[in-house]
Amino acid sequence: MRRRYVTLDVFTTRAFAGNPLAVVLDTDGLDTDRMQAITREFNLSETVFVLPPKEARHRAKLRIFTPGRELPFAGHPTVGTAVLLALHDESGADAQMFGLEEGVGIVPCVVETHGDDRGYARFRLPQLPEAVLDAPSPMDAAWALGLDPSEIGFDLHLPSRHSAGVPFDFVPVRSLDAVARARPSFDAFTRTFGGNHPGVYVYCRETAEPGRHFHARMFGSPSIGVGEDPATGAAAASFAGVLMQFEPLGEGEHSFVIEQGYEMGRPSEIDLQIVIREGALASAEIGGSAVVMARGEIDA
Repeated sequence: MRRRYVTLDVFTTRAFAGNPLAVVLDTDGLDTDRMQAITREFNLSETVFVLPPKEARHRAKLRIFTPGRELPFAGHPTVGTAVLLALHDESGADAQMFGLEEGVGIVPCVVETHGDDRGYARFRLPQLPEAVLDAPSPMDAAWALGLDPSEIGFDLHLPSRHSAGVPFDFVPVRSLDAVARARPSFDAFTRTFGGNHPGVYVYCRETAEPGRHFHARMFGSPSIGVGEDPATGAAAASFAGVLMQFEPLGEGEHSFVIEQGYEMGRPSEIDLQIVIREGALASAEIGGSAVVMARGEIDA
């Protein structure tokens, strides 16, 4: 059966940057094994399958796969699919609001379209990040990433684990140079961080571009089949928990721009906004642009 698909570059305003995404629009009769096989065929960080929503008031149900397994939630698939669905909307409205059903719950989205092939989407986290116990020590994190222990940590930041539906390890390092030199060793990586969660987010405060707040790389664990990801919205979502733990933030709204993908030649820009009320994280949103790259059909 021929099934329509679209590919987009996400968390970028220009083609051939950001994080590539495949979205399969015709999903009738596809089971989990077939979706996983199609995902491996595209061989991108993630592939999305758009299904009818369980509740009519929502726009669609999404199933999200990496080459290794299905995820309950992911950021760049949410942003890219939201932009695509808005572009396909028959109303032709430049601004839309709708909910997407994902494994972690309903993801509220706001989308602005720009012409026929691009747009900007922002979504509110359906699950606020929580700290996960047993973060690795700076010594172990350095060993797993091929860095010197003295390069781990800056200001108040230390290695941590947080999850906003998908858990990540977060390793702060002192400089852009240290981020660029990080080279995970398979055995050390697995022994230090484990192999059953998506991966490790290495970040620093020094940035490649002005106006950004953090620079990051995301190294995937063996379970997801992705060595490195150019832009990781789910990790940025969990990063809100890192900021709450280590940054001296006050009441109100705080906006951050995270750059990622530079070491892969896929520069990406992720917007993160958090709201703090009475000293606690009240809400968080992830935003970014997406550009349609290709439309076609796959026999599957």
